[in-house]
Amino acid sequence: MQQHPSIKNKIQDDTVYLREQIDKYLKHWIWFIISLFICLSIAFIYLRYAIPQYQASATILVKDEKKGSLESELSAFSDLGLTKGIKSNVDNEIEIIKSRNIIQSAVKKLNFNVSYFTEGRFKRIELYHDCPIDVSFFESNNTFFTKNQSYVISAKSDTTFELATRDGKKINDYTYGSLLRLDNCKMVVTKRLQSTRLNKDFIITVNITKLENVVQSYKTRLGITPLSDKSSVVELTLKDPVAKKAEDLLNAIIEIYNQDAIDDKNFISRSTQKFIDERLKFISQELGEVEKQGENYMTSNRLTNVSSDANLYIQNSVEFEKSLIETETQIKVVSSMLDFLNNSSKDDVIPSNILPALNGTSNSNTSELINQYNVYVIEKNRILSGGATQMNSVVINYNNKIYEIRKSIKESLNRLIVSLKIQREDLQRQNNLITGKIAEIPRQTREIKVIGRQQAIKETLYLYLLQKREEIGITLAVTAPNAKLIDSAKAQSSPISPNKNIIILIGFSLGLLIPFLILYLNDLFDTKVKSRKDIEDTISVPFLGDIPKSETENEIIDANSRSSSAEAIRIVRTNLEFMLSSVPERIAKTIFITSTMPKEGKTFVAINLASTIALTDRKVLLIGLDIRNPKIDNYINIPSKGLTNYIVKANENIEDYIIKVDNFDTLYVLPSGVIPPNPADLLMSPKIDSMFATLKKQFDYIIVDTAPVSLVTDTLLVAKHADAFIYVVRANYLDKRMLNIAESFYEEKKLPNMSILLNDTVWRKTYGYGYGYGYGYGYGYGYGVDVEKKSWKDSLFQKK
Repeated sequence: MQQHPSIKNKIQDDTVYLREQIDKYLKHWIWFIISLFICLSIAFIYLRYAIPQYQASATILVKDEKKGSLESELSAFSDLGLTKGIKSNVDNEIEIIKSRNIIQSAVKKLNFNVSYFTEGRFKRIELYHDCPIDVSFFESNNTFFTKNQSYVISAKSDTTFELATRDGKKINDYTYGSLLRLDNCKMVVTKRLQSTRLNKDFIITVNITKLENVVQSYKTRLGITPLSDKSSVVELTLKDPVAKKAEDLLNAIIEIYNQDAIDDKNFISRSTQKFIDERLKFISQELGEVEKQGENYMTSNRLTNVSSDANLYIQNSVEFEKSLIETETQIKVVSSMLDFLNNSSKDDVIPSNILPALNGTSNSNTSELINQYNVYVIEKNRILSGGATQMNSVVINYNNKIYEIRKSIKESLNRLIVSLKIQREDLQRQNNLITGKIAEIPRQTREIKVIGRQQAIKETLYLYLLQKREEIGITLAVTAPNAKLIDSAKAQSSPISPNKNIIILIGFSLGLLIPFLILYLNDLFDTKVKSRKDIEDTISVPFLGDIPKSETENEIIDANSRSSSAEAIRIVRTNLEFMLSSVPERIAKTIFITSTMPKEGKTFVAINLASTIALTDRKVLLIGLDIRNPKIDNYINIPSKGLTNYIVKANENIEDYIIKVDNFDTLYVLPSGVIPPNPADLLMSPKIDSMFATLKKQFDYIIVDTAPVSLVTDTLLVAKHADAFIYVVRANYLDKRMLNIAESFYEEKKLPNMSILLNDTVWRKTYGYGYGYGYGYGYGYGYGVDVEKKSWKDSLFQKK
C-alpha cells in the first residue's frame, strides 16, 4: 500500500532534522575525544589515590519494648493498673541507636578519636590492629576532646622513640612505657610485639581528632534500616576505610545500646526499690507505733482479750449478785435472831434450825453457844418443873450460865451482823466495779477494733511492699537487653567504594556529557541564525538559497572556481532566474541586494552573483548604491569617483563612471563614489530614476549593492527600481529576533519580489537539513569538482 505523501514528508523531515542534530555534535568530535581522555585520566588517578571504603553490617532483633519504658519495672504495680497504655516503637529504638550519645560512648570506649597513620607509596595508610605501637592517654582534661592534635612518633631503637609535632618540631626522645606529660593529658607509648608492621624504622602519625567531629562523621556513615515492615529485625551498616574498625564500632554501639537500656531499666528499678525501702521503713515505724498503742491500751485497761474478759466480767457479776443476795439473807437471819433474843424471856430456848444458814458466815462458837444455851435452859426448866424454886442454887447457877451464854450469843450475833454488813459492802463495791467494766466493753471493743484495723492495714501494706521488693530484686537480677544480637558485625572482604567499573563509567559518561552540555548550552543560548530551518521556522519570506563560508577572503568567482561557495552562488543564480521569469527580456533584470545589519556579506553576494551571471555571457552591471559605507573597493580596484559624483554634477554622462572589471568580458561596475554628507537627499534625486531607465536598456542584469534596511532608509528610497530583492542574512551573526524586520518588509510589500539568502553557513551544513555542497547523500553538486578538505585543526577552530 502506498504511503500518504504528508506522512512520507513528515518522516523525511524528522530524519533530516535528526541527522542535522547528530551532525551538529559530531563535527566537534575532537572535543569529545579530549574530554574523554581527560575524564578517564581523572577517573584512573582517582582510583589510584582514593582510599577504599569497606562496609560492615550487623543484624539485631529489637524487642517490642520502648526505650526507658516502665512496663517491666512497674510490673510490680501491675495489679494497681499503673502500667496500662505503655506501647513500644521500633522506630524510636532506631533513633536511639543513632543518637549522638550512643555513638559518642562507643567512640570513647574504643578511643576512635585517636587514629594512626603511616605514609604509603602513593597515599596515607590508616593503621589499626596492625599498628606497631599503642598510645594510651590518661588524666585528660576537656580540651583533649575539643581540639585537634597531631604527633609524629619515630622509632629510634628497640627501646626508644622520638616524639615530634606534626610540623616537624622535635619534643624529645623517650623510652617505651614511660609516662609523658603533655599540655592536656598524659601519654604512654608501648610496643605491640604481635604487629606485622613492626620494624626499626617506622614513622607513625598519631592524630587526635575533635570528638564532636569524629562522632558526627560516624553518625553520618551509620545506616540503620528495618528489614521488614512486619518484623522488628534491624540491620546496622557502617562504612570505614578500615574494615575491622567498622566491625568493632558496630559491636560497641550494639553493646552500649543494650547496656544503656539495662541501666535505664535498672535505674528505674533501683529508684522503685529505694522508694519501697523508704516506705517499708516508714510503715514499719508506723506499724510498731500502732502495736505499741494497742499494747498500752490493753495494759492501761488491764485487758487480755475483750471477748473473754467480757464473759468473765458477766460471770463474776452473776456470782457477786448471788453472794450479795445470800449476804443480805444472812444479815436478816442474824437480825431476826437478835430480835428474838431481845424479845424472848431468858427461859425460852433459841431456835437452832436456822444456824445451818449461818455456816460459812459465823464461827462455830455461836452454834455451840446456842446449843449450850438451850441445854441450860431445858435443864433449868426441868429442875423447876421438878419442884425446885428460883432460889435453888442449881437454878441460880443455871441462870447465871444462861445469862452469860445469852450475853455471849448476842455479842457473837452482833459481831456477825457487822461482819456480814462489811461483806455486803465489799460485794456491792465489787459488783459495781464489774458492772462498770461491763459498761465499758462496747467502747473498748470499738477502740480495740480501730487499733486493730490500723494495725491490719499497716501490716498488709508492709507485707505487700516486702513482696514487691523481692520482685524488684528479681527484676534487677534478670534484666534483659532491648536488642538481641542476630548477626555480629562483619565487614565485606572487598571495598564497596570506589567501584572501579562505576568510576570508569562515570568518567566515560562525563567525558561525553561535558562537551555535549557545553555545545548544547552554547546552542541553547545562541540566538543567532544558524540554518535555513531557523529562517523557515521564523518567517514566511521565500528562501532563495544559502552560501557556505568562503574558503578564501574576498573571493570573486571566476570560470575556474570550484569551491562550495562558488557552487552555491551558481545555484542561487539558477533559483533567481525563476523569480525573474516575469521580467521582459528587452530590459535589464534589476536585482537589489540588502541586509538587516552591516557585515552580513551583501557586497560579497552582490559581487559574486554579478560575476557568476557575467560568466554566462550576459552583460552585467554592479552598482554600489551603499553610498554611506561602500565595500566594493575591498574586492575590485575601482576609482574613487562614481554614482555620487554623477548625481551632484550637472550635465554628466553616467557611462563615464562605469568601468569594466578585469578578467571578465561582460562585467562592469558603477562605483559608489565619494561619501556624501546627505545620502538620503541624494538618493531622492530625479537623476536616479533617469539613470536606472538608461542603464536597464544597456545591460542584461543590474546588480545593486544597497544599504542595510534596519539602519537607514536609503534602500527603501530606491526600492521601486528593483525587479527582485535578495535579503542577505549572515549565519551565526544575525539574531533570530531581527528576522521580524525582514518579515515586516515582506508582509508590507516594501521590498518587491523579496527572498532570503543565507550567507556564511557552516561548511557541509549549507542547507541546514543535513546535505551540503561537497557532500550530501553521497553526491556532490560540483560535477566532479574537488572539494578542499580541511585538517582536524581547521575543523577544531572553525566557527559554527
